[in-house]
Amino acid sequence: MPGHQLAPDIPSDVLAAEQAHLAESRAALKAMRAHAQSLSADAAGDWVSQQILQALLDQRVAALADHPDTPLFFGRLDRASGDDLPSTIYVGRRHVHDGHSKPLVIDWRAPVSRAFYQASPADPMSVVRRRRFGYHGGALTAFEDEPLGEGVEIGPSKILTEEIERPRTGPMRDIVATIQPDQDEIVRSTLAQTVCVQGAPGTGKTAVGLHRAAYLLFTHRERLARAGVMIVGPNRAFLSYISSVLPALGEVKVDQTTVAGLLGEHAAPEDPMVAAVKGDARMAPVLERALWLHIVKPEEGIVFTKGAYRFRVADYEVREIVASLRGTTRYNPGRAALAQRLAHMVLVRMEQRGESPDDRVQDAVARSKPVKQLVDTVWPKLTPEQVLYRLLSDPEFLAAAVKAAKSDLSPEEQEMLIWRKPYRSWKSAKWSAADAALLDELRDLMERTPSLGHLVVDEAQDLSEMQLRALGRRCRNGSATVLGDLAQGTTPWSTSSWKSVLEHLGQREGEVTELTLGFRVPREVLDYAAHLLPSIAPDLAAPRSLRPGVGSLTVRPGGSVAEAAAEALAKEGSIGVIVPDALIADVSRALAGIPHAVLDPDSAEEHRLLIVPATLAKGLEYDHVIVVEPADIVAAEPRGLARLYVVLTRAVTSLTVLHDKPLPAQLPA
Repeated sequence: MPGHQLAPDIPSDVLAAEQAHLAESRAALKAMRAHAQSLSADAAGDWVSQQILQALLDQRVAALADHPDTPLFFGRLDRASGDDLPSTIYVGRRHVHDGHSKPLVIDWRAPVSRAFYQASPADPMSVVRRRRFGYHGGALTAFEDEPLGEGVEIGPSKILTEEIERPRTGPMRDIVATIQPDQDEIVRSTLAQTVCVQGAPGTGKTAVGLHRAAYLLFTHRERLARAGVMIVGPNRAFLSYISSVLPALGEVKVDQTTVAGLLGEHAAPEDPMVAAVKGDARMAPVLERALWLHIVKPEEGIVFTKGAYRFRVADYEVREIVASLRGTTRYNPGRAALAQRLAHMVLVRMEQRGESPDDRVQDAVARSKPVKQLVDTVWPKLTPEQVLYRLLSDPEFLAAAVKAAKSDLSPEEQEMLIWRKPYRSWKSAKWSAADAALLDELRDLMERTPSLGHLVVDEAQDLSEMQLRALGRRCRNGSATVLGDLAQGTTPWSTSSWKSVLEHLGQREGEVTELTLGFRVPREVLDYAAHLLPSIAPDLAAPRSLRPGVGSLTVRPGGSVAEAAAEALAKEGSIGVIVPDALIADVSRALAGIPHAVLDPDSAEEHRLLIVPATLAKGLEYDHVIVVEPADIVAAEPRGLARLYVVLTRAVTSLTVLHDKPLPAQLPA
């Protein structure tokens, strides 16, 4: 490989010196953690402050945990002098210093570490030599030098290639040692910038999103500690799969959830076409009008009695107050403001009689029976569930809300929305996943939803417009990293435009970038799956892979799943047997003699051989994938071809396709 110097050609004492530096760094990290554990929260003045300080100390201790099977540093930069930075820098997952504050490892997110990812012979960025380290477990076993300052062409890195292709078991691991220049540009985007990443299978878009979260937390620690960072994934199995990435980078204070976990775990079964109408952004103005239609025109004024005096607010004055508040504030603050404005009018009458009432009197009047009765009549207290219940059970009310909103929901769509068998009350109603987004919209119309500092949304192509609006409220004062692949859209409401996604998210100024070069999925597998693209995403360019993967694809008519599983078990790495959901029990019986587990959406199975329902495969990857009966996967849902594309691109070493039924016409036999 031109430009590379491999460790075996260099004296072993160089490798020994690097191993000694690793040992010193690990000892220093252990000392840093011990010091953090020795700190006491007793210095805080009161009990509340002690609890807050203790929580911060606990987070610090957790962030300094060593992972013995994970390299503490993975690169070294030998720099040309000329600034006040060290001439030799070790780049790793977190900062480590010795007892004299001398840096032993520099965090990969620090500005000086950027050269590790971006430096090249054309632009060495003051780097004379870049050294990459090879590890086995946590032990440093090799290194490889790239002389950037000599203008020599640098070929592919063997260590980098081996790390990318290394078989994977268990949860997803970080890619901090293998981040590519185009990925690094996304990771280091500014906090204010919302970034949307269209990423083909194997391009590392999920890892890029997680590393961007880690980078932003490092760069804007204080601000994001207050505002918060959240990762939103498609299901709990996916969250379990990615759960180890951020803690390995020292970030333990990041919430990870699903859309259902964020909006409400509602899962009543529903016709997908009804869910599609509910997910349409045209529902937003309908919900808004439905809420405000609950406010009625005041027909009477109020009389407040104090001692021998009666203070009156005329009906027309009440109407003027209601009209001035209606639609200019959220529902609940408007209701509270109505009570205060009525009380203020009463105080004006008191002052006209020569009294001198203060704020306490106004609050007492606002809580008085006459004022409360009027407010309850004119501006009733509501819950989101009450409003949505009325909307979905009363055709006349729905039609009125649609008309008031000037929405173009057709009569047929309105009929679809109405429950065939309405529940007895809003308290007994069973809500669907699509209803959860509608309830969240109503909740925000009543009380403002707090905003986070940054939101990472994965598999965003599958979210409805109403779900995107709900997520957008969580980053209205912050920014987002939006990840997905238009070709992998499997819901009836899947988007065909990232511009539309950003618009409904409320992040119109977001920047769309595309990752098309894959590093994980073998080229032979990716090319096979790409035969589906003209049918599911004709506007997308076919993805490319750096890994040839000759011999990685097997298409076997009438093959035995037990035999295929046994062949895979003879190799290194994880195995996913991806099957149509309806065939899970049959395939499990076929594998009865082989230890295995079935992946469940609400649990995180860690087993070398997993049966994976096709509907749960998105976002996951396995070294060896066995796909059973592609025709049934396609037939199971309206966007079955897109589901099959997802399933076929989960393999990072080998793909075996087993089928008794004819393959879809788009796939070569």
